[in-house]
Amino acid sequence: MGASALPLIMMTLLWGIVGIVLPIILPKGPHRSLMQCILIITGASCWLFWLCCYMHQMNPLIGPMLHNRTLAAVKQLWPQPGATSV
Repeated sequence: MGASALPLIMMTLLWGIVGIVLPIILPKGPHRSLMQCILIITGASCWLFWLCCYMHQMNPLIGPMLHNRTLAAVKQLWPQPGATSV
């Protein structure tokens, strides 16, 4: 599974608007610099979080490695799907 360019471009544009465009067009006020800082940090951190999650899906971690004895115990002790309990 490889990376697709469309989600990368779309999410970069979305968070770029939040972190770059919105701070520029923010109306003047007493807390304008604070709001600009909040928007820039929000855009950067949300984009980075999204990028890490997206990249993690391309190369997921391998599942747990279980020994044969553990698998046999799981098969014996856990209820099987579709089995009726008497």
